[in-house]
Amino acid sequence: MKFTAQQIAGILEGDIVGNPDTKVSKLSKIEEGSEGALTFLANPKYTSHIYSTKASITIVNKAFVPEKDISTTLIKVEDAYLAFSKILEYYNSVKLNKTGVEQPSFISESAKYGENIYIGAFGYIGDNCNIGNNVKIFPNTYIGDNVFLGDNTIVFSGAKIYSETVIGKNCVINSGCIIGADGFGFAPNKTGGYNKIPQIGNVIIEDFVDVGAATTIDRATLGSTIIREGVKLDNQIQVAHNVEIGKHTAIAAQTGIAGSTKIGEHCQIGGQVGFAGHITIGNNVRIQAQSGIGRNVKDNEILQGSPALNLSDYNKSYVHFKNLSKIVKNINDLEKK
Repeated sequence: MKFTAQQIAGILEGDIVGNPDTKVSKLSKIEEGSEGALTFLANPKYTSHIYSTKASITIVNKAFVPEKDISTTLIKVEDAYLAFSKILEYYNSVKLNKTGVEQPSFISESAKYGENIYIGAFGYIGDNCNIGNNVKIFPNTYIGDNVFLGDNTIVFSGAKIYSETVIGKNCVINSGCIIGADGFGFAPNKTGGYNKIPQIGNVIIEDFVDVGAATTIDRATLGSTIIREGVKLDNQIQVAHNVEIGKHTAIAAQTGIAGSTKIGEHCQIGGQVGFAGHITIGNNVRIQAQSGIGRNVKDNEILQGSPALNLSDYNKSYVHFKNLSKIVKNINDLEKK
């Protein structure tokens, strides 16, 4: 698809410096721009590239004034980074604007669905499902019985959503996600084996949640595993049964959260963090990558390490960690004396 500078400026409410009829059909970084590409300049470190870029159109801040000749058409806006993200969102919505039901696919007669939906080939929609308006379900996706999908939610190819799962409006479920599989519930028996504990709860995902590729969210043993509004989960995260994640918390890849742990609102959690089960994490907590959390955490704490320490204490301790060999040598020398 092609857009002119005039059309883009209209979307962004920006001002054109150059040819309003310049056309673009792709997006690029400013240093990799080529003819027909749209790019942006927001970071001053990349200013030199605007004089050499081959991109046809560049979005810049209104304050930008070129110091020498440029060949790219400019669109001046209040915030170039925000404007480019708006274009990305617009481009993505156009690209994903599929409708209709492709064949072969299966939709239960008892399922209900709204207007303007898309169900890709080899999709499966189980009994008593309730699917809202503008929902996009891409090919090779399984939607189990009694699932609810809110308006404008997107489920990408290969996702598996087990029965009784509730997913709100404007959510994104990426490829390979498994939502609502059994929690890890087993009880040792007298023979040395394990008896499976039935997992009869469900998963509830509120509005505006993004779930990254290959992330797994287990159903509760009883009650619900709950992902609150606005949560952002990266790829390959494990959320165990009866976990609750508070509003607008963001969690990076490969984090594992054991059963019944409660994480507060507006937390920021780095990659490969491990949480023990049955603990409570407060609001506005920040946890550095690869930390191990085995205790309750108060509001506003910043943690690092395994087991995790307060970040300030960790940094002070690390000074000694890295000098440990020297410290031991000094002690040995003192003992010899």
